[in-house]
Amino acid sequence: MAKQETKTTRSKPKKKADTRSRSSSRGKKKKGSDHSVLIIVVSLILAILVVLAFIFRDEISEKVQDYGPNVFMTTDYEEYVLKYSKEYNMDPRFVFAIIHTESHFNPEATSNVGARGLMQLMEEAYDWVKFRLDDDRAHTFDDMYDPELNIQYGTYMLSFLYEKFDHSYELTAAAYHGGMNAVDTWINDGTVDPENFRLEDVPSDVTANYIYKVMKAYNKYKEKLEEDLRDV
Repeated sequence: MAKQETKTTRSKPKKKADTRSRSSSRGKKKKGSDHSVLIIVVSLILAILVVLAFIFRDEISEKVQDYGPNVFMTTDYEEYVLKYSKEYNMDPRFVFAIIHTESHFNPEATSNVGARGLMQLMEEAYDWVKFRLDDDRAHTFDDMYDPELNIQYGTYMLSFLYEKFDHSYELTAAAYHGGMNAVDTWINDGTVDPENFRLEDVPSDVTANYIYKVMKAYNKYKEKLEEDLRDV
């Protein structure tokens, strides 16, 4: 018998789906989304850093100043500082130190208790100086944002305190911050010895810290401006 030929038909291979192009497009989409996420994360970090820098701007400024004696010790409004320092016989470097500590030379500064301007005068202090100077000019406490008027009134007040407390810059700063009555009380009850002033004797931590900042700034201004500018 003749062998029967058996035909074997090979089934055609099924056409494979072109997954290469699909996976490639998925990869591109993934890379694109990863890039977008990275941009968002970086933007958020930068935004957080900006907010933190604004919140802690005073502390950052103080830390930066520690890297050099004269860094950021500005002498803005020098014309007015020199004018009224000479008129009221104050060391202008001390006036600069007060302005630096009080407002960092921002004429629009307003404290949470209502002090205004470069030297941060309260309304009671403004009224007191206006009365002492017999100043009949038509201005009000709202004008404490005016740099010249603010520096005039603040420098006069410093000169009064400087004379009252026997030319002690520390006690002048203490009275400018905490009030002359408070300083009088500390002296009268023996808490503070004006002849042997020690920062640790000041009963108010806030005022003690203020004195420290002012004197630190004053010493830096003395390094920057070696001469008392009243004599120049």
